[in-house]
Amino acid sequence: MSMVVAVVGATGAVGREMLRTLERREFPAERVVALASAKSAGNKLPFRGGELVVEELTPKSFEGVKIALFSAGASVSREYGPIAAAAGAVVIDNSSAWRMDDEVPLVVPEVNPQAVMHRKKGIIANPNCSTIQLVVALKPLHDEARIRHIVVSTYQATSGKGHAAVEELEAQLAAVVAGKQPEHQVFPGQMAMNVLSDWKAGQGGYSEEELKMVNETRKIMGDAEIGVTPTCVRVPVVTGHSESVFVRFERPLTAARARELLAKAPGVVLVGDAEYAPGKEPQPLHAANTDPVYVGRVRDDLAMPGALNLWVVADNLRKGAALNAVQIAELIA
Repeated sequence: MSMVVAVVGATGAVGREMLRTLERREFPAERVVALASAKSAGNKLPFRGGELVVEELTPKSFEGVKIALFSAGASVSREYGPIAAAAGAVVIDNSSAWRMDDEVPLVVPEVNPQAVMHRKKGIIANPNCSTIQLVVALKPLHDEARIRHIVVSTYQATSGKGHAAVEELEAQLAAVVAGKQPEHQVFPGQMAMNVLSDWKAGQGGYSEEELKMVNETRKIMGDAEIGVTPTCVRVPVVTGHSESVFVRFERPLTAARARELLAKAPGVVLVGDAEYAPGKEPQPLHAANTDPVYVGRVRDDLAMPGALNLWVVADNLRKGAALNAVQIAELIA
């Protein structure tokens, strides 16, 4: 089926990855339109062996567009998402603007693909990057034994904050090597050789990022009773989010059975075996520029029989953003 696809925010890190993903997966688009701000209009982006000339985003940009992939921030999505939907496009939005709207499905294709059919506003939300890899890893375990409580600590890459953040990390690392004091504008402090809590404040002492993981996990899994205890930090890694995950179930689940389930779960690559081996766990260095969610160090919990501990890693720009959005588009193409 041929169609016109628009990518809003095409010059950003995720927008560029969306274009690469459309090309790599040979998405059946007759034409792809790259949209961005007036400042970026006229720039050229590589695509299918040629170039796309970036066009300025306007209310008229969606005439004839079948699918609109948005990755330009929540304010742009709130303004232009309904305009694109009214023009007949199915909007797949990567921002936080629509995720918790009751009339907008929040979709991870390996977890709740059926939800794409219930898009009353013509908009489908792409979840937060840290939530996506978590639920892909936990869905087969939830189906088996029903999850009651998740304790998750994230170690999130700087590319999740955008290209400017990566550049600042590189500049700070160079300063440290040169024996100078690193400067910071993008981050709230020194990121090089450090760990930061790097998100706006939410409620109850939690950051917005942590609360996203709570609410989005429940919505995607379709179970409002799942308890989620999150701690999110930024680490000096360019690409690839890592997560340490404790899971308690309604029915006891062993690590051996969990590995059996994960070994055949869609979108998951199980790394290593039951025995601990240093350096053999999933690592962001190996996950970068790949599609799967990698799961390793699957262990029976030492204090709570029937509970598990996992280590989960994925490329935050691919599965955590662009790939998941394109997979949603494939469901409706």
